[in-house]
Amino acid sequence: MDVLHTLYHEFVGFFNVDGVVKLFRTGNYQSLLTWDGITAAIGPFIPFLLVIEIIRAAVYKRFKIEDYRVPFLIFVFNRFIGRFISLAMVALCIGFFSKYAIFTATNTWYWFIYGYIVWEFGHFLYHYWGHKVRLFWCLHSQHHTPETMNLSVTYAHFFLEGAYADVIRTTVCILLGVNPFMLGVIMFIDGTWGAFIHVGENVIKDARFGFIGRLILTPSHHRVHHARNPLYMDTNFCNLLNIWDRVFKTYEPERRDITIEYGISRKVNMKNFFDVYFGEFYYLFKDVVKAPGLKNKLLYIVMPPGWSHTGEHKTATIVKREYREQEAASQQTATIQPAYEQEKAIC
Repeated sequence: MDVLHTLYHEFVGFFNVDGVVKLFRTGNYQSLLTWDGITAAIGPFIPFLLVIEIIRAAVYKRFKIEDYRVPFLIFVFNRFIGRFISLAMVALCIGFFSKYAIFTATNTWYWFIYGYIVWEFGHFLYHYWGHKVRLFWCLHSQHHTPETMNLSVTYAHFFLEGAYADVIRTTVCILLGVNPFMLGVIMFIDGTWGAFIHVGENVIKDARFGFIGRLILTPSHHRVHHARNPLYMDTNFCNLLNIWDRVFKTYEPERRDITIEYGISRKVNMKNFFDVYFGEFYYLFKDVVKAPGLKNKLLYIVMPPGWSHTGEHKTATIVKREYREQEAASQQTATIQPAYEQEKAIC
């Protein structure tokens, strides 16, 4: 019975239906007019959308168990060892940094917009460093290893990544005046949207969302972010508002002439949980061990993935620059060739 009780609570926890169950048990539907009631009602949206996504994939004979196996194992693993760490770090940062805030915003709509822009800045910093600092990439790479896009990918994270991310995002927000209540509202909205943008082609084929995609980051933008195509590497770091990607020149829309290839640049054994979850730590350890001198060992930890002490760098910046140069050269050749053929025909 204890096992069944535990499984029941794990099921309820995954689908976030505890609030809905409580609502039906008490019959207090007036609570839907409160913030707690709203969050309880919206909480199950992403998990149930994941179920719909799986059902549609099965109906159209596109379901592959390997697309969901590793994200599911990561979710289970993280539930046991990292469940409360992130919340604890948020509370710690709020308690420590509140006294250093430059001011405290009030709960008005214009300060809410300000707060969301500040939150996105904090999210951009965490996410950018997660791609540009090798150690932080080891905490983030698990989220990028899946070679298809579906809602289960939103659960594929290293158990410490949430804590590292929330330390940065919460600290930035509190120091810049976002009050704790507003921060909680923003985190809920951002978490829900951040999960939704992983929706796969089995539910939404073309996820550009028309003119809305000019204002916010859509699932299409996030599919680009998860791509290993040279042009798409290290782009679209924001979550909802694309303001900071545009400011820092990391914004990249999805092109119709480029098919997205999901995953990371190295070959990953997607059937091996340890390769997916700990693989980047293993390769970082190997690079640090073989690096000559303390300086090079430290540089492997803080420099971007692909950096090498030999100078033969394969960072995303270099790979993308080489791709753009090749693309520009190809376009120039394509422009010159017809003109040459036309001139040859006249002669």
